[in-house]
Order: sequence, then structure tokens, then C-alpha cells
Amino acid sequence: MMNWRLKYQDRIVSAQAAVRHVCSNDRIALGMAAGEPAHLVNALMERSTELQNVEIVHMLAIGSAPYVQKGMEKAFRYNGNFLSASTRAAVAEGRADFTPCFFHEVPRLFKDGYLPVDVAMIQVSPPDENGECSFGVSVDYIESAARTARLVIAQINTHMPRTGGTTISLADIDWIVEYDQPLPEIKPPVIGPVERAIGEHVATLVPDGATLQLGIGAIPDAVLLFLKDKKDLGIHSEMFSDGVVELVNAGVITNRKKSLHPNKFIATFLIGTKKLYDFVDNNPAVEMYPVDYVNDPYIIGRNNSMISINSALQVDLMGQVNAEMVGSKQFSGIGGQVDFVRGAGRSAGGKSIIAIPSTAAKGQVSRIVSCFESGTVVSTLRNDVHYVVTEYGIANLRGKSLKERAKALIAIAHPDFRSKLEQEAKSLRLL
Repeated sequence: MMNWRLKYQDRIVSAQAAVRHVCSNDRIALGMAAGEPAHLVNALMERSTELQNVEIVHMLAIGSAPYVQKGMEKAFRYNGNFLSASTRAAVAEGRADFTPCFFHEVPRLFKDGYLPVDVAMIQVSPPDENGECSFGVSVDYIESAARTARLVIAQINTHMPRTGGTTISLADIDWIVEYDQPLPEIKPPVIGPVERAIGEHVATLVPDGATLQLGIGAIPDAVLLFLKDKKDLGIHSEMFSDGVVELVNAGVITNRKKSLHPNKFIATFLIGTKKLYDFVDNNPAVEMYPVDYVNDPYIIGRNNSMISINSALQVDLMGQVNAEMVGSKQFSGIGGQVDFVRGAGRSAGGKSIIAIPSTAAKGQVSRIVSCFESGTVVSTLRNDVHYVVTEYGIANLRGKSLKERAKALIAIAHPDFRSKLEQEAKSLRLL
């Protein structure tokens, strides 16, 4: 076995020494979600009084995101493709930026020079006998950033699972920082009666042998609860979480019937608890690839009976979907929703499903609306939408006229809002 520490001893440094190579005005691409190299980030923050105008390109932050905290504006400028609780306020207050982009096209921003990367800060597993490190739970866009960056700084963490698929050679890493820390975990959400009802409806649309794309949250987990009588399901998803492991153990998910990558779980990032991380570690059935492959609608469509299940904030009576804004404020991002909606649309026997509770704000606001507020964007076009599901039922919008869509969506709205929606639909000449 290669003594990699001896071979690369001149590249093994402390985090503080590694981030000394970051310069003012650099653009840093940062690993996201559970793949964010927290130890490197903390070391970089120690240089906040020395640096100016360092741009941090990132997507899903599940930690504290210290680079967007007040007082960091002169040193760091966050540029997100997807916002979370820790980054939302900075964008709303003008202290950070948001760049719209389909998830599968983010690597193109780096490769084609729209956002040239100076420094890629990544987190990887220890190397194998050939000096290859696994990207572990986060391949997504960070693999492309590492391939194109002027400088690559890697945190090697023994807690990072070794997953199959895409790797990076120690020879392609400029500075190596050995630092072990447990990966951040997101506990399974509480599933209430509304989510259970939605899950039960969605499960009726999933045939045996289907390939699934699931997000994270109470609704996807609720769907999994009602799939226990299904047979030979598969996974091709931008991510999956703990609930999938339970269905594997129950013999429901086997990947045997997949038309693309049979017998394999395909994903681009993972987030959950240690149960998930242990499941994927050195599991030959799990393969992780860059998001411009996993989320490419043409690749997704090669899976027969591809079922995409996504959530949203609102759906209007024409079938347009808002998955990312509250009024005129950016709340999250488009993520991979459109990637998989369109991919499922190309699949033989495929179905795309938008699953939402009928109300928000403790029942005070309908999520099915006659039209969006001024400033709200359309995330998924009405032309792309197939099924919309709430706890009150299923609306199949494919091939439906605007009048038929409005009737179908009002029928699955909360009963308290149906009369008002009918009146508004008539005023808009949708009924």
C-alpha cells in the first residue's frame, strides 16, 4: 500500500497554513451540505481582517455559515444558488447574492468560465491504495470546481464515507489538511397527519419497479412510509436520506429493475444521520456522480418509470409552481426540481409529482392560489407539471385545459379556501 503521507508530505499542512494561499478578490467554490469542509472554513474566517472581496460560491448551507454573518461583508461576499436558514437573511438584506441556475447546470458556470474558480475547498475521504480520495457525500458541483480551480485545498476526514463513483487523486490536490470531525446530521422530520395523507396519495402513483427521486423533509419521508408493499424500487436521485435505508432493509428498494445503472443507487449528494453515512460507506451498490450527470434531464429520462417527487411553496390555478420564494423574497432556490420534472417527463412510464400541504401558516393561507404575488417567480412551468398532490387528493394536469386545471386544483385545495378560489378563477376567466 502506498505511504501517501510520505509521498505527499510536502503538501500536508495545517488549515491555517493552507488558507494563507487564499488572496483578496479570489472566488472560492465551497463544498456544500454535509460535505462543507467546516475546519477549513473556520480557518478562513480567522483571516477576515486581512482579506477583501473574497467571493464564496455555495449552495446548501446546513451549518452556521459564518461567512454571511454581519461584520464579514468587507472580507467575504456569499453567492448562493440555493438558500437556507443561515443564508436567507444575508441575501434579503443585500449583504449577499443569489444566482439563479438549474442544479445540473451549476458545473457549467465553472467549466465554461461564467464563474471561474480560483480556489476549491473540499472535504474528502482518506485515499485508497491508489491515492484516490472519495468525495463521499458531496460530489454535486464541487467536483467540477476542483477540476477547474487554480488551487485545491482538501480536508481529509476519516468520518467521510467512501462512496463509489467519482474520485479525486491526491496528485490533483494542492494542499492537504488532515482533520477529523463527525459530519453534520439532519434528524428525520416529524411526520404529521397531513404529510401522511399526502404520502398515501403519492404512493398510489408509484408502480412496482419504478425508479425514484426523492428530496428531504417530512413529505418525502411520508411517501416512503407507504411504499412498503411495493417491489423492486430503484433510486436515481440528486440526494437521498435515512428513509431509503429503511426500505432497503425491508427489501423494497433493490434497484434490480432499473433500466439505467441496474443494481446501483445513483445520487450526487447525501444528507441524513450517521445511519445513512454508515450505510453508504464502502457500499459497492452506491455510486455518486457529478450533478451535471445525475441531474441531466436526458440521463434521468433513460430510467424507465422514473417517478420524481418534489415539494413547493405554492401552485397557481394554471399549474405554475413556485418552489423558492415567499412573496418577492428569495427563500430557497430551484435546486433539482425542474431537472427531475423534465427528466421524468422524458421517461417511458415516468411521472413527476409536486406534493404540497394545502395550507401554510397554521391553516391561515392556501398554498393553492389563483395567481402569485407580484415579484414571485415561476420555478416550474405549467407546461412541465404533471401531478399535483395535497392531503385532499391528486390533480393530474397533463393534457388538461386551463379550465380543467383550475377545477382539478380547486378540488384538492383546503375546503376553507375553495369558494374563494372559485370566485377568483371566474374573475380571471379560468372558470
